[in-house]
Amino acid sequence: MKSDYLAFAVDIAREAGLLLREKLNSTHTIVYKGEINLVTEADQMAEALLMNRIGQRFPNHDILTEESAGIQSGAACRWIIDPLDGTTNYAHGYPVFCVSIALEIAAEIRYGVIYNPMLEEMFTAEKGGGAFLNGRQLQVSGTDLLLRSLLATGFPYDIRESEDNNIEYFVTMAKKAQAIRRAGSAALDLAYVAAGRFDGFWELKLMPWDTAAGLLMVQEAGGEVTDIFGQSYAFTSPHILASNGKIQASLLEVFASCR
Repeated sequence: MKSDYLAFAVDIAREAGLLLREKLNSTHTIVYKGEINLVTEADQMAEALLMNRIGQRFPNHDILTEESAGIQSGAACRWIIDPLDGTTNYAHGYPVFCVSIALEIAAEIRYGVIYNPMLEEMFTAEKGGGAFLNGRQLQVSGTDLLLRSLLATGFPYDIRESEDNNIEYFVTMAKKAQAIRRAGSAALDLAYVAAGRFDGFWELKLMPWDTAAGLLMVQEAGGEVTDIFGQSYAFTSPHILASNGKIQASLLEVFASCR
């Protein structure tokens, strides 16, 4: 039987996603948090909706979210939410974005939901219970050669200021893999690794709300998640690497060759 927590997360992810879809082609109010890092009024509306729903249903739970201070009281249960992953896409009317919700219980991610409202794809995962897309169980790809692999990545918001910007990794990896995609939503990229659409994904300088739901999905679909140095991935890790597991060692060799 589906967990009450997971069913609740599915419901509110769908509600927030449909709000975002409805407003996609509207004129957006955009505020810049940095030179290229932005937030729209749709982010804030979706976040307010999610926080309100969680607060009503689970008033004693903490909330970690991207656009506000959230609720940090030290509770055993903490919701980690990204109300709109793919904000730059969204602000330009490019229909690749999602809602990402994870529930952490006693410092362990137990449930994850990633909803793509444009394709009506609901990705779900439960610790020890598998990963699913619209009810169909997911399995990572069987690709075992890097040169036959379709990868995904992204670039950090400080790409113009920091030398730790993924460009060297990207250039080197582009010569090793079959192809690389850069779609602009880390949570969706991780869900696509779980679904076998991508064979691997890496990105630098992500935040917990970018990865919490997706890393559980990859693991529950049989994949592997580390940092790009091969160490265990945690929210404090600087960078993430997720794959079907079969090409993980090859990917790590490429990253090592760049250092």
